[in-house]
Amino acid sequence: MLAPLGLHVQQATANEFVCRPSTLSRDAADLAASWSKSSAPLRILAIGSSSTEGIGASGKDKTYPAQLSRLLRTGLSGRPVEMVNAGIGGETAPQTLSRLKAAVAEERYDLVIWQVGTNDAVTGGDLGTFRNLVADGIAASKQAGTRLVILDPQFYPGIKETARYRAYVDAIAEVARAQAVPVLSRYQAMLGWYQRDADGFMAALAGDRFHMSDAGYGCLAQDIARSLLGDKPAVTLTASAR
Repeated sequence: MLAPLGLHVQQATANEFVCRPSTLSRDAADLAASWSKSSAPLRILAIGSSSTEGIGASGKDKTYPAQLSRLLRTGLSGRPVEMVNAGIGGETAPQTLSRLKAAVAEERYDLVIWQVGTNDAVTGGDLGTFRNLVADGIAASKQAGTRLVILDPQFYPGIKETARYRAYVDAIAEVARAQAVPVLSRYQAMLGWYQRDADGFMAALAGDRFHMSDAGYGCLAQDIARSLLGDKPAVTLTASAR
């Protein structure tokens, strides 16, 4: 049986970020049904670049994979969760794709969360090639019999070429949709955070105003857990803006 997720609820004050419950995707909630039937350790691979590695977090326990692991363990009534953090800051899609292919060929995972697209969108390049890379990663995961969800790029206020950046976000959604692969839409979620409270949003980002902070990673982990488990608990998290 699934247990409700929960964190201490706080009231927001001026210049604080409030994590309001949201669901990044409704296409991955079917995982909960199979996960709740077993007590064996749940093996998850989180692979990507700096957002997965946790650049901007104050410690390894504050990265989104670490926080997600704790939330899933709670939501699955204590079922062990083995979370492998394979994030390497600065990588673009071709580099991460090579590691993804090797990982699913060599190891068995119950789920792979592939964070992809941010550095590609920032640096630019051929969008068609990028689309093919995403499709290639999906095909490799399916061939290995590994369930895959994709975590798309973050939103941040300093995006310089908005149209190009958004084209990469849209390309991920289109390729994944064609292959029936869920996309955890971090971009849309963070854009919503910013539109609700632009000042408080800055506490969800690290000092470089690009990577996420402990609070940002925490809110992301909550939304991913909610998307994977199909739960919608009333969870609110605040963090002082820096």
